[in-house]
Amino acid sequence: MVQVKICGLMKQEDIQAASEAGADFIGFVFAKSKRQLTKEHACELASFVPPQVKKVGVFVNEKLEVIEEIAEKADLDYIQLHGDESPDFCSQLSLPVIKAFQIHSLADLEGISTYDCAYYLLDSPAGKYRGGNGETFDWSIVKDRDFLDKKVLLAGGLSAENVEEAIREVNPAGLDVSSGVETNGVKDVAKIKAFIQAAKKGDKNDKV
Repeated sequence: MVQVKICGLMKQEDIQAASEAGADFIGFVFAKSKRQLTKEHACELASFVPPQVKKVGVFVNEKLEVIEEIAEKADLDYIQLHGDESPDFCSQLSLPVIKAFQIHSLADLEGISTYDCAYYLLDSPAGKYRGGNGETFDWSIVKDRDFLDKKVLLAGGLSAENVEEAIREVNPAGLDVSSGVETNGVKDVAKIKAFIQAAKKGDKNDKV
């Protein structure tokens, strides 16, 4: 079944709503963003994440020692890298890595396989910040491509309205959403639940 990651959570009630609705991953953003958390805040929120839900820390071009310190304090399960981190940098981390790549064209898929990652996150081109910009990329670029051992997380412009189409087009291992479950820039519990429900439903429909 397709996995769902709800990213950029900043409140206890949103974490609990996402977990109860069936989210597989919760994302805490430590990079510069309107959703950025302090290490202390993330540690507090981490206590509300149930064991079956994996905690992901999102970083952009951060120092290795800073990532490791935050990962330990917040009891993270995965490290998500949205910057210009090299394959060698990724291999030095003590936790499984989710490496994000901005997809403009087919050429952007070249070189991705040189990274040894738990998941490869394919995202739309960056806006003001890396990720969380609410725009899709051309899914036909990756449609019907048998690559990366199917360890692909799809991100960028996803919402409850297009999630079933995304699953049909890309057949990813998982979906990553942030702005698509917000209203006026704030996480919306109803949208979080609707997205997860649509994702799980879309996955079932795709397998029929």
